[in-house]
This record gives sequence, structure tokens and C-alpha cells, in this order.
Amino acid sequence: MIYLDYAATTPLDPRVRDAMLPWLDADSHFGNPASDHALGRKARVAVERARAQVAALLGAGADEIVWTSGATESNNLAIKGALEFRGLKGAHVVTSRVEHKAVLDTCRYLETQGVRVSYLTPQADGVVAVEQVLAALQPDTAMVSLMWVNNETGAINPVEALAPQLRERGILFHVDAVQAAGKLPIDLAQVPIDLLSLSAHKLYGPKGIGALFVRKRPRARLAPQIHGGGHEQGMRSGTLATHQIVGLGEACVLAAAGLGDEARRLRGLRERLWQALQVLPKIYLNGPVEARAPGILNVSFAGAEGESLRAMLPELMVSSGSACSSATREPSYVLRALGRDDELAGSSLRLSLGRYSTEAQIDRAAAQIVEAVRFLRELSPLWSEA
Repeated sequence: MIYLDYAATTPLDPRVRDAMLPWLDADSHFGNPASDHALGRKARVAVERARAQVAALLGAGADEIVWTSGATESNNLAIKGALEFRGLKGAHVVTSRVEHKAVLDTCRYLETQGVRVSYLTPQADGVVAVEQVLAALQPDTAMVSLMWVNNETGAINPVEALAPQLRERGILFHVDAVQAAGKLPIDLAQVPIDLLSLSAHKLYGPKGIGALFVRKRPRARLAPQIHGGGHEQGMRSGTLATHQIVGLGEACVLAAAGLGDEARRLRGLRERLWQALQVLPKIYLNGPVEARAPGILNVSFAGAEGESLRAMLPELMVSSGSACSSATREPSYVLRALGRDDELAGSSLRLSLGRYSTEAQIDRAAAQIVEAVRFLRELSPLWSEA
């Protein structure tokens, strides 16, 4: 099997697992971090060390990191929490049509509560330009929510250029950084983003744990979405899962240590794969040529029906888009927003590479995809290279 779906989830790094295992020990590491005795204090030290490790990856303060169950909860807490604290009446939000469902569905829920939302269509390459966002702002715009890296195309949005413009206007800026954290350099000490979401299982940590950066100065204020106990500065109640938190912290340490080298390696593998696929005519790159995350390649293959193509690649773990949307079996809403018709959007593969991808895997995967596309095109009475 060749795993090419790192954008959906990453395998748990063995070093992360080793860091987590002691905190599953039934003898000395099982204390509740909120308990004021020796076992509780030991767990609390581990939790706070991990909080500092996550903050270091982001260029943030440790007291600006709030633990959540993952990016879906982080996005909900950031968007709902900020708007509810402000007051929903008269609020306007700007986002894009190609955000993750955790943002889009949250915004659609808020529309039922009276919030007005502007959904921007990205440029043809999938990037949402600064000028588009600024043109959509209104006098009562309370928040902009925009992903740093698109999870299907890898398009990198210009959040670093946009953030100071929004700060000048007093508008909260939430960034879904799930596909950026640990893959691109992030320095929140320099970039005035107010709220930023991340998830451990997208950077070789465990599933079920994530974090939300909540800026202290100037303070971003949130209404909690989970009540009971006042944990996490009152923003997110619930007993902390020490082993998962320790895993996220260790994953961030490892990501920071290899950030530049790994990005260069993945970019080289991605280009190797793209070059190998270009022996096929009528294939289309979905996303920008340059402003794209190192490990994501999204390609549409004209004349090759999508489900049939994926069925002919049993050795390859690939996807047609976001894992959170794949159950619908509909063409990707992200690719349709970029202007792809249903046929081309349905014939796309998202090939995402990661820490354990090798040149040999890339070459084998490319050969299998080329063979499968050629076979399907030969069967199609509609296919023509002209």
C-alpha cells in the first residue's frame, strides 16, 4: 500500500507515541491535571509543557493556547464564541466558498441566528486575494474567517498580508491553519491574527486533540461553547486528556525541528509526481502553481470517471477531496468553486504527501495512475485527445 492521503490524516509518529505512553500508566501518571495533589500536579506540569511546545511552533504565548478536541471544535469555538460574545445582532462575517465544512456549516448555522455572511469565490487558482476580502467588508463586519492552506488544492491564502489590514479596521481575524501548522512557518508574534485553529492528527499527533490560539493583546474574547468547571480560562470546560495533549506537544516539537528541510523534500516529491503524470494529455492542475503547500497535488483527469479511477488504484490510498465531505459522493464543492465542471471535478485526485513518502512510492504511484487513466480513456466512447 502507498499512502497518499496525508491531508486527511497523518500516521502517529513513533516518537509521539513514546511520549504519550507514560501518561497511560495506571500507577503514577493518571492524575487529573485539575487536581491539587501530587498526581494532579505531575499531570498539570506535562500539560503546561505541551502548551508551551504548541505555542513555540506558532510564535505565540503559552497562555494563548486553549485545548480542544480538534480543529472542528476550535473553528466552532472561535467563530461562534467570538460572535456570541460580541452579540449576534447586526453581525456580518466574511469567509470563502472553499473553507472546510467546519467553518462553512458553522457560518450557515449562524445565518439561522441572524448573522449575515458573505461567501467569497476564490480566484481561478483557488487563492482568495486580499483585495477580495477588503472589498467585501461592511461597516458592521465583525469577523473574517479564512483558511491559511486549502485542504483540497493546497492553495496558500495571503493571510500574512491580510492580517494587518483587518487589525487596522478593528475586525477579528480567524484562520483555520490545519494544513499550515507544522508545514509552513507561522509567527503570530509578527502576524496579527486573532484566532487560529489546528489539529494534532494533521501533524503526526493523535486524533481527538487540537488547539485554538486566542490572542491576549489585544484580547480576543470568546463565549464558551462547552460549559462546566471553567477549565481553559473559562473558554472550554472538560477534564484534559493528558496523554493526547502531551502527544500534540511532542508533534509540534518534531514539526518545528524539521520544518524547512521537510518542506523542501516534499516540494521535490510533489514536483516529481506532477512531472510523471504529465505524460498524459488533458490533465489539469487544481490550485496555484507557486503559492501552494509543499505536500498537496490535486489533478483532474479528463476522460477518466472518478469513482472508476479510484477503484482501479487499490494499492494507492488517495482521495477525491476532503475526508469530511467524501461520504456525499458528489463532485468537490471546492473544485466547482474554482470553475471546474462536475465531470472534471469528479475526475480529480488529491494526492497528498508526507513524512514517510519516498521517491520509490511516488514513481510507483505515478505509473499506476497513468496506466489506469489510459485504460479508462480507451473504454470511453467520448474520449478524444483532440
